[in-house]
Amino acid sequence: MSSFSDHSGKDAVHTQGHPEYASGPRGNAHSVSYTKEVTSDDVLAVRQRALAEIDNAKFGWFHVKACLVAGVGFFTDSYDIFAINLCSLIMGYVYYANAEGDAKNTTPTNIDMWIKGATQLGCIFGQFIFGYLSDRLGRKRIYGVELIIIIVCTLGGSFAGNTARGLSVYWVLFIWRFVLGIGIGGDYPVSAIITSEFATTKNRGAMIAAVFAMQGFGIVAAAIVAIIVLAAFKGAVDGDQQTLDYVWRIIMGLGVVPGLIALYFRLTIPETPRYTLDIEQNVHQAARDIKTTIGKSTDDDTESAPLQRPAAENKVQKPTWTEFYHHFKKWKNFRVLMGTSVTWFALDVAFYGVNLNSSIILQAIGFSGSGTPYHQLLKTSAGNIILNLLGTLPGYWVTVFTIDRLGRRTIQFIGFVALLILFCILGFAYHQILDKSVAGFVVLITLAQFFQNFGPNTTTFIIPAEAFPTRFRSTCHGISAASGKIGAVIAQLGFFQLKNRGGKNAFIPHLIQIFALFMLIGLVFTWFVPETKGKSLEELNEESENDD
Repeated sequence: MSSFSDHSGKDAVHTQGHPEYASGPRGNAHSVSYTKEVTSDDVLAVRQRALAEIDNAKFGWFHVKACLVAGVGFFTDSYDIFAINLCSLIMGYVYYANAEGDAKNTTPTNIDMWIKGATQLGCIFGQFIFGYLSDRLGRKRIYGVELIIIIVCTLGGSFAGNTARGLSVYWVLFIWRFVLGIGIGGDYPVSAIITSEFATTKNRGAMIAAVFAMQGFGIVAAAIVAIIVLAAFKGAVDGDQQTLDYVWRIIMGLGVVPGLIALYFRLTIPETPRYTLDIEQNVHQAARDIKTTIGKSTDDDTESAPLQRPAAENKVQKPTWTEFYHHFKKWKNFRVLMGTSVTWFALDVAFYGVNLNSSIILQAIGFSGSGTPYHQLLKTSAGNIILNLLGTLPGYWVTVFTIDRLGRRTIQFIGFVALLILFCILGFAYHQILDKSVAGFVVLITLAQFFQNFGPNTTTFIIPAEAFPTRFRSTCHGISAASGKIGAVIAQLGFFQLKNRGGKNAFIPHLIQIFALFMLIGLVFTWFVPETKGKSLEELNEESENDD
């Protein structure tokens, strides 16, 4: 038997029938109970029919709801991650208004690095921890916990201040954002896996991509909210620059609104039928969940629909690290995990290197302009909106509408090749392009953002949600995502340590060249990633027959 087997042996088991399957709804006076002796083959047959119902179901309201519930979380995640890009800029005008020279109105490099990197550090822990717990305890039991952490820490960060014993507002904010990162990190594997395991085979790529694409709306929303709040405080800011202290807190605090909307639905979403079938081994409960979610029973035959091991004999086989080791010591399995992890790592070095520092890049190319603090911040926010509306959002949604036709690997190859070319042009011809046209440089950066999202930023999120067995699917997604966040932290540390080498922002061209090198690494390791288009999760992981 496979290490991922859901039922052991061919022994007959006695199974209590369920009246609601035999003769109508629960509580029907004419319902009768019966006992039936069934074999593991019978249970396996019902399991296969149950999975077929999920894989071949008509796309309906439940699928839309699942995407929205998971997607609102990603909207919140990206809003919180990228709002700090603008908030840090604003905080410089508040806490360093009296600094001298170039330091005036600017958050110091090391502080800026750590408050931006805190969330990425937290994400690494959250992705590992929640990825494992989702396999160990179940998707439903922990779904919503990560959102509670996000809500609490977002509010906490927006009220950060100096302490009586010497902790500055920046250190307090670092602590809040580190814990916030744990919640955001937890959202990656759990939302991806829940969406994947509820999705139909035909639309699975589009559903997971749509969830992830909500990041684009979150990034744009952060910049739009910044403009609205700045406009509301324009008179006050022009009169007193310190009024900006309210602005960054409001921008950050508003990130809780979508999370509060989604929380109830996350806490009440049912367990995925695949986890119920493969880990809890409760065929009957899975059948009920399928019926309530997609509106179908797994079998109209009352003789087979109620199959379930009795509680006394139902042995839940939780995944173990020993089992994980034995599975991934095989090269054919390890190469997939290596491929998903390294490609995500390589992508995130460039993705977060560019996106978390887009305000700095806009300043470096002269797009933020000069003038009052209000006008400088307004133009920087507008620049972020332009970059994301023209590049980020279209990239996400082109992927949503093409991924189940083109395939995951194809889009990932296209993205890495395009990014390699674009970063080489931007890095090696940086000054030549800027001397001729700032707008031309912005167009190239926008194209890079398009191909990040119509490319590896989306596919590296989707493939790990499909390419691994149910028992380890969430753990492996967490490992892959955490590898990406390690790349994000390296990018953040490297960007801030190196960007001013040789003068203010003088090293940025060389950093873009380094990003090109990582795109080449991602391109090479994409060869180890499987194409998952058009295959059921069981076909991808050789679980369809439940044996070796």
